[in-house]
Amino acid sequence: MTYDSQTALVVVDVQNDFADPDGNLYVSGGDEAIEAINREIDAATQAGALVVYTQDWHPPSTPHFEKDGGTWPTHCVRDTWGAQLHPALRVVDGPVVRKGTGGEDGYSGFSVRDPESGAEARTELEGILHARQVNQVVVVGLAQDVCVKETVLDAQRLGFASTVIADATRPVDLQPGDGERALSQMTTAGAVVR
Repeated sequence: MTYDSQTALVVVDVQNDFADPDGNLYVSGGDEAIEAINREIDAATQAGALVVYTQDWHPPSTPHFEKDGGTWPTHCVRDTWGAQLHPALRVVDGPVVRKGTGGEDGYSGFSVRDPESGAEARTELEGILHARQVNQVVVVGLAQDVCVKETVLDAQRLGFASTVIADATRPVDLQPGDGERALSQMTTAGAVVR
């Protein structure tokens, strides 16, 4: 991947709850993807590209969580070990976009959705990218078939050329094949999978 000043690397949710085997919502192989993610962070940094990190940052109770009527086990509760970026992840000086802070579903780095009303709101990510005159994003992180996919689909809808680095992401695969279907959806939307 070639990076430049109009490209941003978006590092999605490489947090302990997803990337550590002891995490509440461990993505199989999530820790193994970190080496490839760090490779992309190094390449982006050396080229002067913007690196942005996203973080799930949920309150202790939210309709997003299974215990409160949602889909997912409790994960990435703000100010806990599970919500912290994984210690093996290279963190460079770049913005961090926290999502789900008000209890919303925060799948995409670009938007959040109220789990009860369905109302959508934007995060600050699009504004950060426009302020830096970014027109292309490279997306890595977790999980391939959830937050990476939704971030890429939103990026495409918002007019950013998007690339996904396949070895720098891993799927949840709630249903067998979800990861492959996600890659296909992203490609159909116009993203490049490398």
